[in-house]
Amino acid sequence: MTIRVGVVGTGYAARVRVEALLADARSHPVMVAGHQHTAAFANTYGLKAVPSWQKVVNDADIDLVVVANVSAWHGDVVEAALNAGKQVVVEYPLSLDLAQAQRLERLARSQGLLLHVEHIELLGGLHMAMQTHLPRLGLPRYVSYRTLNPVHPAPMKWTYRQDLFGFPFCGALSRVHRLTNLFGPVERVDCCTQVVAQVIAKGLEEQKERSPYFRNILSSARLWFTCGVIAELTYGKGDQFWVHRREVEVQGSLGALVLGGNQGQLTTAAGVEAIAVPPRKGLFLKDTAMVLNYLTEGKPLYVSAAESLYALTVGDALRRASELGETVYLEHPKPR
Repeated sequence: MTIRVGVVGTGYAARVRVEALLADARSHPVMVAGHQHTAAFANTYGLKAVPSWQKVVNDADIDLVVVANVSAWHGDVVEAALNAGKQVVVEYPLSLDLAQAQRLERLARSQGLLLHVEHIELLGGLHMAMQTHLPRLGLPRYVSYRTLNPVHPAPMKWTYRQDLFGFPFCGALSRVHRLTNLFGPVERVDCCTQVVAQVIAKGLEEQKERSPYFRNILSSARLWFTCGVIAELTYGKGDQFWVHRREVEVQGSLGALVLGGNQGQLTTAAGVEAIAVPPRKGLFLKDTAMVLNYLTEGKPLYVSAAESLYALTVGDALRRASELGETVYLEHPKPR
């Protein structure tokens, strides 16, 4: 059985996904639709370029649709693909609209179709190191997870537009999902966000106007988990940061774990131990192989759409907390 694949999107995620599919004899990428550079993308990988994503999801020969376009457009493409009876792989977030995401997860379950929301951070070295060493910390109490990405100058692309990228902890959902995967349900959240908009100059100072793009964004959140962990979560990017940060700290009753880049350390009563963090390589290849294992052999995936949906529920609660300026409480997820 060869799985015929249609791809929506022509960016980095679409490229590495197609390369992974081409490397596996069980899959055959057939066509692609994108916002731009579609013809060049299709020529590079030997695909058929089609003018719209609707052509992809409605093609009778397509078994699997890969959705890797702008985040704000994910939900509509996934919904159409599921309604057309296609298996679906989508880059996170499933949708920027929580109600739509909930509806899509139910739709996939009711039709017995795959809805795989890619979360390769759960397969990466940083997460594996956390899973391996967390038991040595005793009872976890405090987590700090900080991601800051200086970009000079701030680009005018969709990842710097809130209407297309979404609220930071929804558009960059992996930050939330890493924590919910490790520590479980969240009881309540606080959050604040600062945005510095791009300005378009039109000659005179008084003629300047705001651009839909931002120069800088920063969200800082606090999450209270039902297990007792308190987490501080920070995400920022743009031209008003100057030092790159990607680090996680976990403090527990018996020790502390600090991870950043490709290294870390574990501190306990016995002393300080260096921790190696494998680099982020081959994760899309691994994710794609697992998807094909599921479709051809029924092997379980490493993450479910319901888990991703719960992380999005927490991300949306953070958005509401930021907009309202108050604590938002979450309902506990019901087991299935």
